[in-house]
Amino acid sequence: MGHLKVLGIKFIVISIITFSTFGIFFQATLTNLLMLSLLVTGISYLVGDLFILRKFGNIAASIGDFALSFVSFWALGSFVMGASLPVTIISLMAAFFTSLCEPFIHAYIVERLSDDDVPDQLPATNQLQTEFAEETDPETLHTKKDRDN
Repeated sequence: MGHLKVLGIKFIVISIITFSTFGIFFQATLTNLLMLSLLVTGISYLVGDLFILRKFGNIAASIGDFALSFVSFWALGSFVMGASLPVTIISLMAAFFTSLCEPFIHAYIVERLSDDDVPDQLPATNQLQTEFAEETDPETLHTKKDRDN
């Protein structure tokens, strides 16, 4: 149930961005925009949220989602819309706005999904242990060895 909720939120965010960018500049049909939103949401969720977020954390997932969103918008937009240069610029703009929203979605995923769904993050680097020992004088070590012999 948690995954469906996250997919719904992600689909709404990506749909708003897709309709705002591709809808305004290309006057694309509603079915093309919905199909583009649905495919980008699925690809982004599978690769960005289920793989990169779990393995590398929020920052890497946000950067990966930018690249993944750009490639997805560009490839699918070129296929659906047909133009090349305007689709590249609009895809870059849509990927930028998507990557601005992704950290909030990632925080929701990490906070709301159970521990079984989201495995442990990378260990923190500031968790160190120190071992304490008694200080010994090298000369006293020699005298103890001499007494034992």
